[in-house]
Amino acid sequence: MTAGNNYTLVNPQNGNLAFKIFSFDNNSMFDHLQRLNYYSMLLIMEGNGKLKADFSEYDFDSISLMCFSPYQPFLINAEEPFNGIAVNFHPDFFCIHKHHKEVACNGVLFNNIYKPPYHTIDLITKDALLALTGQMKNEVIQADVAQYELIVSYLKIFLITASRSKLNQHPVKPAENYLAKEPFVLQQLQDAIETNFRKNHSAGEYADMLNISPKALAKIAKNYFNKTLTDLIAERIVVEAKRELYLTSKSVKAIAYELGFDDEYYFSRFFKNKAEVSPQLYRETVGFARAGT
Repeated sequence: MTAGNNYTLVNPQNGNLAFKIFSFDNNSMFDHLQRLNYYSMLLIMEGNGKLKADFSEYDFDSISLMCFSPYQPFLINAEEPFNGIAVNFHPDFFCIHKHHKEVACNGVLFNNIYKPPYHTIDLITKDALLALTGQMKNEVIQADVAQYELIVSYLKIFLITASRSKLNQHPVKPAENYLAKEPFVLQQLQDAIETNFRKNHSAGEYADMLNISPKALAKIAKNYFNKTLTDLIAERIVVEAKRELYLTSKSVKAIAYELGFDDEYYFSRFFKNKAEVSPQLYRETVGFARAGT
């Protein structure tokens, strides 16, 4: 289905969006909080401003690519002119978990709590991504044999190209109060969170693990990740919860227990507070153990 600059495929089984690509020439679609139940990528061709995502705020310039997971909150305050192309796809259309080995975008473009959900791209990458969006648009219009398969192929190349671009970029320069030991503390913190987030949920516990004062660790986390340590830990728990809700048929109670919550209802409130959607509704709208199908 096409309408103006809007090219959409609908899931025939449930009538929900499967894939959508469209152009935008102003900020009106993104100047209020977005919580979409599908993946969204915004290729910003022109414009600059501030991106608010999860618990953080970032400055961005053109030319850049923003990538958001289902129900990840974001809002853009941009200066005119502001234009680009959006590519949206539901996990039922293409599952980044199932195809992780093929595209390796999970943890790079999506679901990386330690990096901003956007990056600048060079002109070569921009041209490559634009060419791919053009090919995907053509396939939506033509509705020919193996339409979905070909669009998915182009989408995979888009994701791989974007992932390579982000991985090849130099790390963000540290804050002015840089100390030589901070990179080691940062890596230790990431390792500690990845190893212990299922059972250790408080910032103080991680300060004890790293043998550093809670105040000093909080300052380092805020300087480098632009998030509080508490928010960083909470985001990691929610990312894992979303993964379990999508990939498995485990009960919410079982997932809560595996993530260190003795009370299923407290976990559900925690999840809804952070994701602004209940675990059950997330499972119903994003997917239910479909990654293996």
